[in-house]
Amino acid sequence: MMELPSTITARDGVAMDTNARGRFGDLVFGMIARLAGWFILLVMAGIVIVLVSGGWRAFSAFGPGFITSTAWNPISNHFGAATSIFGTLVTTLIALVFAVPFAFGVAFWLVEMAPPALARFIETAVQLLAAVPSIIFGMWGFFIVVPFMAHYIEPVVTHYLGHVPGIGLLFRGAPYGTGLLSGGLILAIMITPFICSVMTDVFVSIPAVLKESAFGLGATRWEVMRQVVLPWSRQAVMGGIMLGTGRALGETMAVTFVIGNSNRMGWSLFAPGNTIASLIALEFPESSAGSLKLSALLALGAILMIISFITLACSRIFLQRGTSN
Repeated sequence: MMELPSTITARDGVAMDTNARGRFGDLVFGMIARLAGWFILLVMAGIVIVLVSGGWRAFSAFGPGFITSTAWNPISNHFGAATSIFGTLVTTLIALVFAVPFAFGVAFWLVEMAPPALARFIETAVQLLAAVPSIIFGMWGFFIVVPFMAHYIEPVVTHYLGHVPGIGLLFRGAPYGTGLLSGGLILAIMITPFICSVMTDVFVSIPAVLKESAFGLGATRWEVMRQVVLPWSRQAVMGGIMLGTGRALGETMAVTFVIGNSNRMGWSLFAPGNTIASLIALEFPESSAGSLKLSALLALGAILMIISFITLACSRIFLQRGTSN
């Protein structure tokens, strides 16, 4: 029999060995990726099971009225979630109202208008702001924002808008400085760096030919941003906003310092209130194991997760409708 040349045999052996290592690497990588995905699902399922099973006693004791009740009386063991749900939604909405336009303006200025050296410095400062611990924001809000609101903002706003029919309901009450508005402002400051960082990265990654074509047709900067940049980056921008929304919904210590921590629900933005996260942080250390109060707190945690899931689902539906149009 004729033997193959040694050079060809060696080359084939190297190629076979390389292919075998490549297949083994693909197998290991695929296994690690699958395990990571399943691990995330297991962690999520574990959290849901703990919250639902721990809060089931409160749900069974109070029924659907637990969600609509404003009571929170540990002495008589009457608990309701309406006040904290209301505070969570209102402070998050206030935070988004202030944070989204501000983050968009900062991102637009950094990408389109700021000098490169200054833009790099400001962008670094924004990223550093995102790394500040929440308790630092809470302390800063308590010593700076609350006195400023009490002495300068709330008295003026109450004087001029407190007696206006309709809108005046939002700006009534004693100027203590703590309240839903202060909590929302602190949350706005906290989530702005996250939204701004995402918007900046997305705006930078847009192909230059798209913007240059629009400028060549005579479009202004705002027209390019509104008609080219935002439609192209809509999904990523919405993702950044949802990231900020999730941070605002679950924020604890910063809000606890400035919201007033009162289990009352009213229309005034100056009135003290609480959120689900702040109520859990305050009441959890005083809840004994197996008590109805602890079950109510775990039920609040489950409700907070449901609110987060609903928010994410609404954003997905919005993006799908926007893509189909």
